Amino acid sequence: MSELTPKQQVVDILKNNQKFLILTHKSPDGDGLGSALALYLSLKRLGKEATVICPDLIPSVFKFLPSSDQIKNSLSASRQFVISLDTSKIKADKVMYKSHDGHLEIVVTPEGDGSFAPEQVTFSGGGFNYDTIIVLDCTDLERLGEEREKNPDLFFEIPTVNIDHHAGNDNFGKINLVDLTATSTSEIMVSILEALTGDPKFIDEEIATALLCGIVTDTGSFQNANTTPKSLTVAAQLVAQGGHQQEIIKNIFKTKSLSTLRLWGRGLSNLHDEKEYKFVWTKIYKKDYLEVGASEDESSGLIDELLKTAVGVDFALLLTERNGDLHGSLRSTNKTKDVSAIAKLFNGGGHTMASAFQIKNSSLMEQSEKIIQTIKDFQKKEAEVA
Repeated sequence: MSELTPKQQVVDILKNNQKFLILTHKSPDGDGLGSALALYLSLKRLGKEATVICPDLIPSVFKFLPSSDQIKNSLSASRQFVISLDTSKIKADKVMYKSHDGHLEIVVTPEGDGSFAPEQVTFSGGGFNYDTIIVLDCTDLERLGEEREKNPDLFFEIPTVNIDHHAGNDNFGKINLVDLTATSTSEIMVSILEALTGDPKFIDEEIATALLCGIVTDTGSFQNANTTPKSLTVAAQLVAQGGHQQEIIKNIFKTKSLSTLRLWGRGLSNLHDEKEYKFVWTKIYKKDYLEVGASEDESSGLIDELLKTAVGVDFALLLTERNGDLHGSLRSTNKTKDVSAIAKLFNGGGHTMASAFQIKNSSLMEQSEKIIQTIKDFQKKEAEVA
């Protein structure tokens, strides 16, 4: 018998297991959220238990997604508490419990004239509330944020399924379904759900909308160089199954609040053109968010919709202060420029065309000059090699 492929193993786990913890990365995007919600909705339709965790708040542009209000920001992975009574010599006749003054009292009545002694009772921690962890759109477990660090036993004891499409994936799961030919994790999820149910009608409007959102965002509405014939075919299939393509376009690309526009104005006013090194960059300070009344997720579209359209440069860089950390987002404007190599200089990663990094507990004042100089040195070295 031939060994099962990673996809077949994933399908078997989804069929046979019952309690799922679904996780996606911090600084969530449409693909991470779309694939997670699609899987959540699918498992609920199959009568299984599922919880979705994202370590950061959901950007407002994605709150239109079905069941987005079910996503939690923190992990509740408490163990069961097991009370064990030795009944090898004296059998229990009946068990009842009652709650009284903040205490739970468990009453066990023995058979006949017997009686139980305290030494017959033991206490222990049971298993976790999940039997499977599924991590979506993450290159490594570090991208899950602090929740993973706070619950190391959970990831040690429960099998992890890793589903992703990034070239830099660490293959950290017990099962690793990493498809580098896919434009998005949502595209991978379409084939998984088809294999799981064998029913072409299983993907309904809500699931199709979540999956389509992932494909649309990771391809830049099919404008990015990573767009493939397959991604267009799968997207057409999802539209045919009820995916709300126009709603996705409206919410992500065509609707901007005044606070977002003001924030982008701050970013454009700080724009720097490093002509000699063929990149542009800008920065948004914490005070900028506060002064224009913008939330921290409102800067995310600036680099995609404006900076990466710059002419005569290899890439664009956006530096922002968020949640006490310094974030860097990189977008390539040249098909041959791999910005993930630059993100790796700062322990980040991502796609060839779109990557990011994070420096914890830092600020623009402390790090921006070092970051820009490091990138200049990198660009200079690459130019010399070429």
